[in-house]
Amino acid sequence: QVQLVESGGGLVQAGGSLRLSCAASGRTVSLYPMAWFRQPPEKEREFVAAISARGGTRDYADSVKGRFTISRDNAKNTMYLQMNSLKPEDTAVYYCAADRDLVYDDNYYQSSEYAYWGQGTQVTVSS
Repeated sequence: QVQLVESGGGLVQAGGSLRLSCAASGRTVSLYPMAWFRQPPEKEREFVAAISARGGTRDYADSVKGRFTISRDNAKNTMYLQMNSLKPEDTAVYYCAADRDLVYDDNYYQSSEYAYWGQGTQVTVSS
């Protein structure tokens, strides 16, 4: 089993920054691709960013490209999401997820690709 715990959310003004962390425990998460998703109020969960097991491949949703950076420290079993130039439309509950297999493939943006999820952390951006 895998346990994922997000932290770092909070209230920030537009234009500000936050860094989210996702601490993993359980199986060797460092072998698996991981991702961040978010769920804005009254909307469906959406893809934010994904990263391969060793961090060599990273993909982003168009809405966050150039503003958010995904990274991971496998020695610490932790993944991060650095969020800069935040906008009110970034307001959402942010979730980290771990892939169900070892392969980083073209389905990285689909929530069904991920077997393990954290409980989420709230990010609120005020205008």
